[in-house]
Amino acid sequence: MVSSRGNSISNQLLPFLGFLPVFFFHVLVLVHSFQISASVFFPTTQASFASLSEVTNETAANGREANALVKWKHSLDNQSQALLSSWSNGSTTPCNWVGILCNYSNSVTHINLGNFGLRGTFNSLNFSSFPNLNTINVSTNSFYGNIPHQMGELRKLQILDLASNKFYGSLPKSIGNLSRLSYLALAYNNLSGSIPSEIFQLTSLLDAQLQNSGFSGSIPREVGILRNLLTLNLEDCKLTGSIPTTIGNMTNFVYLNLASNQLSDYIPREIGNLTNLLFLSLANNQLSGYIPQEIGMLGNIQRIYMGNNSLSGFIPKEIGMLRNLSELDLSENYIYDRIPGTIGNLSNLYAIFLYANNLSGSIPEEVGKLSKLSFLQLLSNNLTGPIPVSIGNLTELLSGELSSKWAQCSNLTSLKVSNNNLSGSIPPEIGEATKLVELYLSSNHLSGEIPKELGRLVLLNELQISDNRLSGKVSSKFGLLEDLTLLDLAANNLSGSIPKQLGGLIKLLHLNLSKNQFEQSIPSEIGHMIFLRTLDLAGNSLIGRIPSSLGQMQRLETLNLSHNNLSGSLPSTFDGLLSLTSVDISYNHLEGSLPNIVAFHNATIEALRNNNGLCGNISDLVACPKIISHHPQSRRRKNVTLIVLFPILGTLIAMFLLFGISYMLYRSARKTENHHLEEPIQNLFAVWSYDGKIVYENIVEATEEFDSKYCIGVGGCGSVYKAELPTGQVVAVKKLHLETDGGMSSILKSFTAEIRALTEIRHRNIVKLFGFCSHPQHSLLVYEHLEGGSLDKILKSVEKAIALDWDRRINIVKGVANALYYMHHNCSPPIIHRDISSKNILLNLDYEAHISDFGMTKILNPNSSNLTLFAGTFGYSAPELAYTMKVNEKCDVYSYGVLTLEVVLGQHPGDLISSLFSPSSSSVCSTARNLLLKYVLDQRLSHSNMFNC
Repeated sequence: MVSSRGNSISNQLLPFLGFLPVFFFHVLVLVHSFQISASVFFPTTQASFASLSEVTNETAANGREANALVKWKHSLDNQSQALLSSWSNGSTTPCNWVGILCNYSNSVTHINLGNFGLRGTFNSLNFSSFPNLNTINVSTNSFYGNIPHQMGELRKLQILDLASNKFYGSLPKSIGNLSRLSYLALAYNNLSGSIPSEIFQLTSLLDAQLQNSGFSGSIPREVGILRNLLTLNLEDCKLTGSIPTTIGNMTNFVYLNLASNQLSDYIPREIGNLTNLLFLSLANNQLSGYIPQEIGMLGNIQRIYMGNNSLSGFIPKEIGMLRNLSELDLSENYIYDRIPGTIGNLSNLYAIFLYANNLSGSIPEEVGKLSKLSFLQLLSNNLTGPIPVSIGNLTELLSGELSSKWAQCSNLTSLKVSNNNLSGSIPPEIGEATKLVELYLSSNHLSGEIPKELGRLVLLNELQISDNRLSGKVSSKFGLLEDLTLLDLAANNLSGSIPKQLGGLIKLLHLNLSKNQFEQSIPSEIGHMIFLRTLDLAGNSLIGRIPSSLGQMQRLETLNLSHNNLSGSLPSTFDGLLSLTSVDISYNHLEGSLPNIVAFHNATIEALRNNNGLCGNISDLVACPKIISHHPQSRRRKNVTLIVLFPILGTLIAMFLLFGISYMLYRSARKTENHHLEEPIQNLFAVWSYDGKIVYENIVEATEEFDSKYCIGVGGCGSVYKAELPTGQVVAVKKLHLETDGGMSSILKSFTAEIRALTEIRHRNIVKLFGFCSHPQHSLLVYEHLEGGSLDKILKSVEKAIALDWDRRINIVKGVANALYYMHHNCSPPIIHRDISSKNILLNLDYEAHISDFGMTKILNPNSSNLTLFAGTFGYSAPELAYTMKVNEKCDVYSYGVLTLEVVLGQHPGDLISSLFSPSSSSVCSTARNLLLKYVLDQRLSHSNMFNC
């Protein structure tokens, strides 16, 4: 549709940006055309010679269905009735109503009301009025009450999805009458009692989603009757007892999830019969005993989760037979003995979690064969020996060009081997694993120097090497790790000076260099880390004065400089450390008064003791002396000063009064003459750079210190407020959330990314950034205010969605395409948004689209591989980004395709995509292929003029 408007920019984008929506559009048109041609050229004899009485019967049946639906609608709450406004008594057939699909006889076959925001019960719905009903989908609403036993009358029902509601009580026994049922979803409800035996009469059942439904009791042995079952999810159901051995009869199983229950006893050996199994989760239970060797028979298995149980014994060597395995989690058990070398056969392994066990022996060299491995977490075991060099670099690839080749194919992002008994040096080859984000080597017996090659790990986010026996100097190359948020080198034997290059780590939140042998003074560059929250330099041999630049770290919460040889007074800049809550400067040679902030007022004498001459109003600390002079000569000087000063001050005051009166008279005479030349400042942001403090204070006042009544949106990183400034200008202000442990890193990245992106681009379809403010209490981003709101909210509102006609929707799609083309092709280097979704598309009063929220933006570096962790909104993000971690324009292209479909369909296209391509149920696929185009498009708009666009 975009290309049909002749827009040149959109034409260039369509081969890429439009691929997904165009593909589905043509699929639907083909299906629609086929059904028309089939009905014209191949009419059935029965349909051709239908009697008048049959037509009358069909009309009557349609009327019963319509009346039953309208009666049910009127039993729902008022908001729900408004959402179903198309359901009206004036129609004899409900086939054009929202959420309703019919067959060729205009009899209702599908009730699809998932995620509609409805609230009510099923008590008023007459199920007997729907003899041809195939599907009921009311998932993700607020339905409550009991599931009525009359539902058992729907003998043709194949899909029953009641997930994510508030149904309670037991499941009716009549559920066993649904002999054709292939999909049953009762997840996330408040049902009670044990799993009813009637479910095991549903021999056609392929998929049972019962997780977190409220069921309790044991898993019945009769579960083995359901031999056709492909998927069974009983996660978080408070199940007890053992796993029945009859589970081995379910040879068609592809997905089995029994996690987060209270299951006990052994894992049955019969589990080895499930040779088609792809996913197995038994995590978070009370299972005991050995892991059965028969697990090696699961040749197709891709994911195994058995963490947080009481399993013992050893890891069976047969685990190496699972060549398709991508994730293995055996963490938090009592497994002992060595990690089997056969683990090197798992060439598809992506993640292995063996932490918190009793594993012993060395880390097998065969780990180096796992070229796809991304997560290796072995911490809190009894592992010994050295860290194998193969973890960072295959032995065969240690030299020349082969080494750089390995650096490109290594996928390791998380290496955690802390809390073991590892010895030897840190292999320099770890520096070749350039995708590493987490490196934990703490609490071992590692020795030697920290290899400078770690400076190559430019994506590193957290580095912990504390509590070892490392020595030597810290390389200045650590200053290259710009994404580092945590650096912990404490409790080693490191020496030399603290590298000043560490001051370049502006994203750092926690720095711990304590309990080493660092010498010389604290580099002033440390103060450049303005987002630092913890600074611990205790237990070293640092000398000299404390640099005043440390007072710039206004987010600092914990400061420990104790047990050093620091001297001089505390910097006056410390008065600005308003976020500081814990301080320790004991055992130094400091003197003078304490800073006038809460942290020092509340400090104990233990945190201040053993200094030269500190003074202040602290218990057991000497009070600072008042400077009072009693010398006679001093008094004579004061008298002379007063005698001379008073006449001079009197003269100056008289002169200022004369000047003030003259100036006021002059201004009064000029005021009327030049009144027409004076214009008030309409846009405070025109003088933002002149005095940003004024604007900041105006924003705080306009929002009454960010009262919730001014909040117009809440996101992952902050809340957005509407602020009307004194000039009448209205702006949108994003206030970042207060930092929480572990969350500041992402918030800081979002803050800096958005500033960097929006200060470098200007486009009519991209929201304008007026300014920003980084403050200890509030970090703010100030944008233009777009009155139309987000596309996401408009599509969810019936009234607003109807106002968003086809012409306006096409303009929205074109506007987003124009903005993306500008970011990808007119910006150098290109800018990738990474979170194109309907919630991030804002509209003005003319329904013109503007891309917003650049907190996940990535500016492509032509000299870099542009690797990053996954970011974006699930359902819009390209699936391949999750495992390649490579960012390019295609990330936005995929999201744009999903967004375009959402604009056309009026809702997120996830269900349509999954129903067209899901391999799990042939009946679902058949249903999707029988959909008419008019039923897929947004039912709230007229379709008669769509193709004229």
